[in-house]
Amino acid sequence: MKVATVEDIKRLDEFAANRFGISRLLLMENAANAVKNVVEIEFGIEDLNVVVLAGPGNNGGDGIAAARLLHSNGSNIDILLLADEKKFKGEAKVNLDIAKKIGLNIYRIKTKDELNKYLNNGDLIIDAIFGTGLNREVGGIYREAINSANKSNRPILSIDIPSGVNGDTGKIMGIAIQADITVTFGLPKIGLFLYPGAEHVGKLYLSHISYPKSLLESPELFIELNEPLRLPPRRKDTHKGDYGRCLFIAGSRMYMGAPYLSAYSFLIAGGGMSYLATVESIIHHIVQKGSEIIQIPLLETRDGVISRDNIDHLLKISDIMDFIVIGPGLGISKDTEELLTNLVLQMDKPILIDGDGITLLSKHIDILKKMKKPIILTPHPGEMSRLINKPINEIKRDKINIVRKFSSKYHVYTVLKGANTVIGYPDGKIYINTSGNPGMATAGSGDVLSGIIPAFYCQGLNIGEAVRFGVFIHGVAGDIAAEKYGEPGVTASRIMRSINPAINYIEKNFKEVIETCYYTIWKI
Repeated sequence: MKVATVEDIKRLDEFAANRFGISRLLLMENAANAVKNVVEIEFGIEDLNVVVLAGPGNNGGDGIAAARLLHSNGSNIDILLLADEKKFKGEAKVNLDIAKKIGLNIYRIKTKDELNKYLNNGDLIIDAIFGTGLNREVGGIYREAINSANKSNRPILSIDIPSGVNGDTGKIMGIAIQADITVTFGLPKIGLFLYPGAEHVGKLYLSHISYPKSLLESPELFIELNEPLRLPPRRKDTHKGDYGRCLFIAGSRMYMGAPYLSAYSFLIAGGGMSYLATVESIIHHIVQKGSEIIQIPLLETRDGVISRDNIDHLLKISDIMDFIVIGPGLGISKDTEELLTNLVLQMDKPILIDGDGITLLSKHIDILKKMKKPIILTPHPGEMSRLINKPINEIKRDKINIVRKFSSKYHVYTVLKGANTVIGYPDGKIYINTSGNPGMATAGSGDVLSGIIPAFYCQGLNIGEAVRFGVFIHGVAGDIAAEKYGEPGVTASRIMRSINPAINYIEKNFKEVIETCYYTIWKI
């Protein structure tokens, strides 16, 4: 499913009006009708006491139009205007004038006491204050209205997006409505899925409000929810070599878990042959855990990291591989830095770089511009900060644009891990992943992902498909682990053991999952 920026929605409105003759007044009426239908589904309309918080923009116009429709069907309505009537323009003013002529209760609100007087009489609050266009901190009576609504203990339905949530970033602009239900229009907005805004949405409904299908599926819309895929079926006359050889260059004397989790997750996710090239001193520990992994002992430095003297040996081994993973638990030293830069430049296979590999790469980021083969980077926000030399908070505030610019500039696939992971393609496409849970913020979780992605590539998905389906399944595996052990009990090894149940779940419930994108969006 496509996801829209604020500018995308403005463009859709213009195209609908200018190309198809669908007026903004008609779009507002359709939006209001969608709100009315949701209220009927969730609460019933007859004798329902509804308080509408209306700002002066089109969002307020949607709310006033919805109030009229609810009134016509038996609800008791109070419309609280949070701005002077003269500030209502265009379609919002048309609907305000109609509401006045009908005789709806309309009050100009200037104080907190006035707010509470009416809010306390409501069974339902409709938030029609700002909508998606908010780009400044909330203050004045608007802040009081949001604060009072949140404290009212009344259910809140937000129109398009909870007021106070930035439509492009999910940032809270000082304060935001904590909605129980959100009814969004045309396409879901980015801010509905990125945190912290996603925590304010509640149950999400979507209405296309008569936008033509051609607009909703336009190739100019570059953001999508990450949907599941199907792995190619396994033929009966196959052998392990048909499902790929992956070389993991990982681990050090200090980090024995990361290389094991990566290399073994490849096998559990369906990969054929997993080769682990790591320091000789830890090989016997990994054999005890994963005897199916093919070990390649390497020379190590006095500090216990892989020596640069292994470069030629690893280049030769890479010739028979289908995929290379570099970085999990690699350690940071002059030797590993030289090792990584030489291997990345000279290996002629798809490469996934994770963990310490990303930190080492950040010192030589421009070598990515020389790459002809596919490169996948899987940073968490701290590692992304090192790659682009920007603060973590700035990255979290603008994930979509940062991932898109980075992926396009260096022509790489970028997986910015975290709550609702953002995936960037070299061509500028963005996918927002909605599987997973907070319990996955645990040591080794990313190492598991670095084994799943190459396994899916080696089973027949293309690079882009393997990246996004790998992220999706990784999240589902985390959800299965959380269901069994609780979120605090999720560990990397439990995520790894849940990979196969996750794949099986998607296979058996594919139609249901593809319809919801693993995120329940009720269509109205």
